Amino acid sequence: MKSIIFVGPTLSPCDVSDVLDAVCLPPVAHGDVYRAALKWPSAIGIIDGYFERVPSVWHKEILWAMSQGIYVFGSASMGALRAAELSPFGMTGVGAIFEAYRDGVLEDDDEVAVAHGSGEDSYRAGSDAMVNIRSTLLRARVERILDAEVVDLLLQIAKKLFYPERSYARILEVAAERLVPLNQLDDFRKWLPAGAVNQKREDALLMLRAMRDFLHTNPKPKSVSWTLEESDFWDMLKRRSNEVPLDPDGAADAIVLQELRRDPAEMARASAAALGWWLAADFARREGRTVNASELLDGSAEFCRIHDLSDAAAVSAWLERNHCSPERLERILEFQVLANSAQTTAPSGLEACLLDYLRSTGDYQDLLARAAILKTPGQKLRRPRLERP
Repeated sequence: MKSIIFVGPTLSPCDVSDVLDAVCLPPVAHGDVYRAALKWPSAIGIIDGYFERVPSVWHKEILWAMSQGIYVFGSASMGALRAAELSPFGMTGVGAIFEAYRDGVLEDDDEVAVAHGSGEDSYRAGSDAMVNIRSTLLRARVERILDAEVVDLLLQIAKKLFYPERSYARILEVAAERLVPLNQLDDFRKWLPAGAVNQKREDALLMLRAMRDFLHTNPKPKSVSWTLEESDFWDMLKRRSNEVPLDPDGAADAIVLQELRRDPAEMARASAAALGWWLAADFARREGRTVNASELLDGSAEFCRIHDLSDAAAVSAWLERNHCSPERLERILEFQVLANSAQTTAPSGLEACLLDYLRSTGDYQDLLARAAILKTPGQKLRRPRLERP
């Protein structure tokens, strides 16, 4: 794989493919660069990214990617922010926005922030970025649509607006209330459709072209002069990120989850079981437990026996039916071995917890009835006699 691009409202995947052959993923969030780096691309490009309600991409995962020989580029939005902060460590920043952050001309994160829709809405932007407004007003002044005093006033108005509310329409509305000369506002309104500058888009396209030209040189893996220090938080990110599938499509996954949610009881059972599975594996790893090749082979054989997978063709068919890659299956098997091993060192209260869980789900009485020892009038329950080999 040559390159991975994290992009959302700034560009569409079609815009990217017109310039660069790359895998496009949604705006970057915490853990995404680490998971992308595990696919070992030659380069990763960051354009858009989440913040505020969703944890942002960590600096350390970008540093880790570079320490693994992967070139990381940034531009336009979140990419420009991280590139300005990490350019001394080797991240490549591209574009005017990156340069403004790097040189201290811009400092606030809200300069590049925009409200946008979900993936179903193609991350369509719902507001105008402050950096785009700045470039647009500068051009309007150069082209003598607005004088310097009005430009300064419009910049002040825009900056005071909360980023989701920033739009040219709202800026002009507030400006009219403040008695800005209407003739200039009218001229600016007429000029806007053709004159507006989308600096974020221009910078993003510039980064894609820079990546394309650089990759055409067939560069050697990136080398760095520093050492990445391990930490508990970094170890936590690696463990958690490696358990989340990085799937740009995910259509089948979404359908399965939607169907599961139709039955709240079934959803609760599956969630509890998955959480227990995850915590068991996490507990085993915290105890220093690892999985060797022999255990993985045994786990694979048991998995094939349970699912009646008699040969490679059957395994391939199972993978296709479950929208699962071979790498993902290997991770599932490793996870299962770890979870199973945790039972041998589980706390003594696990059995009591299991019984309480069965009571909470309603399975307790069902199991009791199934065992044909449900209490009847005049009959006491007896402890089942254990069969010995």
